[in-house]
Amino acid sequence: MKRQGLLICFLVIFLFVSRGIASETFHLVILHTNDTHGHPVKFRFGKVRWAGGIPARATVIKKIREKNSRVMLLDAGDINTGMPESDIFKARPDIEGYNYIGYDAMCIGNHEFDNPLDVLKEQMNWARFPFLSANIRYKGGGEYLARPYIIKDIKGLRVAIFGLTLKETPFKVDPSHVKDLIFEDEVRTASNLIPQLRQKADLIIALTHLGIFDNPDEGSRRVARYVKGIDVIVDGHSHTKIDKPIVETASGSRKPTLIVQAWKWGLILGRLDLWIRDKRIIKYRFRNIPINLSYRGPSILEDRQLLSILNKYVEKAGRDLNRVIGRALKNFFMKGSRSHETAIGDLVADSMLWFTKEVHHVDFAINNGGGIRADIPRGNITKRIIHEVIPFDNTVVVLNIKGYQLKSLLSRLIESGEGGGFPQVSDGVEIIVNGKTGRCERIIIGGRPINPLREYRIATNSYLAKGGDGYIEFLNARRKYDTSAFQRDVLIQYIEHLGRPISPVIKGRIRFIKPSTEMRERAIGSGMSTVR
Repeated sequence: MKRQGLLICFLVIFLFVSRGIASETFHLVILHTNDTHGHPVKFRFGKVRWAGGIPARATVIKKIREKNSRVMLLDAGDINTGMPESDIFKARPDIEGYNYIGYDAMCIGNHEFDNPLDVLKEQMNWARFPFLSANIRYKGGGEYLARPYIIKDIKGLRVAIFGLTLKETPFKVDPSHVKDLIFEDEVRTASNLIPQLRQKADLIIALTHLGIFDNPDEGSRRVARYVKGIDVIVDGHSHTKIDKPIVETASGSRKPTLIVQAWKWGLILGRLDLWIRDKRIIKYRFRNIPINLSYRGPSILEDRQLLSILNKYVEKAGRDLNRVIGRALKNFFMKGSRSHETAIGDLVADSMLWFTKEVHHVDFAINNGGGIRADIPRGNITKRIIHEVIPFDNTVVVLNIKGYQLKSLLSRLIESGEGGGFPQVSDGVEIIVNGKTGRCERIIIGGRPINPLREYRIATNSYLAKGGDGYIEFLNARRKYDTSAFQRDVLIQYIEHLGRPISPVIKGRIRFIKPSTEMRERAIGSGMSTVR
């Protein structure tokens, strides 16, 4: 009887303690970045002279960790392609900065494939944190390119983090860089993985590079709406700045999914505080932490040790990049290059025409608007600025294409509206677009209407020559010749060749007109120079 009483007492205590453990409330702080795009050190952003930078971010993160016992630090991808201090060294400064701070994981973004696959593998070896993606596999064997997920125990709270990469990545990068890979559907991948993770974790985080869009059936919102069981999506790709999490609930689920994103370039650090009990989020709070975005000057001190590490890369890059190659009398803005003709787009295209016309007898040059990534500001033009304008390692390629193929290509790209593939064309081309319908009404090359049967010789970049950004007609083009000259180096040489200050002037190579003025516009001759 005495033993029975002790046993009952023990069971009551055990059940009480177990219930207490099960109902414990955990406070987790999720810090996150995305689309930092090669910005390891502070840089000018608009009127702010010294914005962002990993050393200042490190200071903020250190203070948060000192005040909170459970902190997780994540990046949602696109660490590549930006400032020359990063590009020259294939993002090694960025990764060393992440190692120093102690990131827990990073999702593979589409710009991780701007370089050949062996560069990505090298970056994964440099990192002391995992690169994640559950929907990228090798063809044939089906092995994952990277780890699909990790489970972290943060002082008794088990957190599962899995990665998802944009399935359209093969259409946004150099096709040769992903030729051995398969990008599986994000919803199908997540749906298959969640039941497995639910058995292992108290909280499930999808670390994604998909984007936040108005269409709820696109990007990360699509995943949240069609996959049950995801607590939080830490997203990237669309450079979205939000003031509060986007909340989506999958059909048939009672648990909502919170979606967060932290703008771009490391200009802010996202902070999502969660209170979790019995595997449910019972409360949350979100805020954006600016990283030295005040016009009055830096308010966050940089971590001196990390700054010393990164300054070695800055010094190496700066010796050559600070050389002045020309002067701009006014700003050449990149804004609008994905939807209409811009002066900077004309300048880039003209440089390729200049480089290839005499030797290769090129008719005109074409570049994708999305390949232009920064402005040329008024004042001295340095090599550094050109590296920021064209951060990709694309070369200039010459190819032959039939008129009917060219007409189909240009019409489709322009009529589809805004996009990275929007054509920026050189001297020698005139495209008239119906401003009401968006249709190409007329294409003139060399002063004559395009001839469907004639073969035209075109200069472009190696990314487009391989069918990137929707330029599929270039895949079957004849007589492709890669000049091996980097596109940005050709632009540098062209500006030096001009030997005088340049101004942005748009001369009407792509004109959106009202239908009633079409006949009058056809009679107007087009001056093609955008530089004077």
